Amino acid sequence: MSVRDVEAAALDWVWTHRDRFALGDDALAAEGQVNRTWKPLGELTQVCASVSRCTQPGDPLHTRVSELLDFAWQQTHRGELFPLMQSLEPFATYPLEVYAAFASAGLRHPGYETSAAVLTRTRGWRLTEQYPTRRLGVLEAERRSGIAPHGDVPQALGRTWLGGLPEPWTFERAAGYALTHVVFHLTDWGRTPRGVPADLADYLLHWLPPWLDTCLDARMWDLSCELLAVAASLPRPPEPTVLEDAWQRVAAAQAASGAIPEEGAAQDAAGPDPGPDPYDFTDCYHSTLMAAFAAALAAAATARPPALRHAARHAGQGAPG
Repeated sequence: MSVRDVEAAALDWVWTHRDRFALGDDALAAEGQVNRTWKPLGELTQVCASVSRCTQPGDPLHTRVSELLDFAWQQTHRGELFPLMQSLEPFATYPLEVYAAFASAGLRHPGYETSAAVLTRTRGWRLTEQYPTRRLGVLEAERRSGIAPHGDVPQALGRTWLGGLPEPWTFERAAGYALTHVVFHLTDWGRTPRGVPADLADYLLHWLPPWLDTCLDARMWDLSCELLAVAASLPRPPEPTVLEDAWQRVAAAQAASGAIPEEGAAQDAAGPDPGPDPYDFTDCYHSTLMAAFAAALAAAATARPPALRHAARHAGQGAPG
């Protein structure tokens, strides 16, 4: 199975289950669970925005993600829910972070951007306590939403786990997810490999392969797919043989439905026929999205003209943009 086959199958599963990403009546409830409402919708939007950039109009995959983007935008009432969310939770950052995914796809709500720009100038917004990786993500969300970032990206980067170039043996699950999102924020979700500073790019080039191998051995498919997306986002990717083996293992974990579990053995390869959809939505939606995301970035990196690939190897010399 090719990388494109993994991507196509994953997007087929997402399309079939798109109603599970829909916002319910609890999306604006005070007791609503953001991780079960807005978070999946935002992740769907970001992945589809990225795949859309990596594929040509007319490609069936481009058409599919364009339809999913339209579906997601309709869930927000074409952006009308964002000002309402802000009025309910003025200093919550997740509305702007979700909105930024739409903005990156060209789906914008000028009224929300105007009011958000006022909010982000307040001391309350600037002083909200956040984990360093989240702070970096908020700065990126502001930039993508047309708002002047309230802080300094290099300074925020220096406070993250990856930014400190830690001892490689300190890598574990939480650090893995933190480093992948640092790279996603620095590169605009894989769009600009030059956003990774040279020291970080060299560090990742050296240590990403063993970390990826460790995650694959542990059947941590979700984190493995995120690391594959990081590999495709670097100015200089790891050796092709490393990535080919990783993709073969991810493909082997993909169910016939296109779903990939977050972790563990593939159920439809481990016993009697479990039916066409062996996983609960919450156990596979994110890893399946990440597989599509990583595959799209990998295909785009492979298709990059040699001259641009050469330029990307040297582009990490500057500060992150």
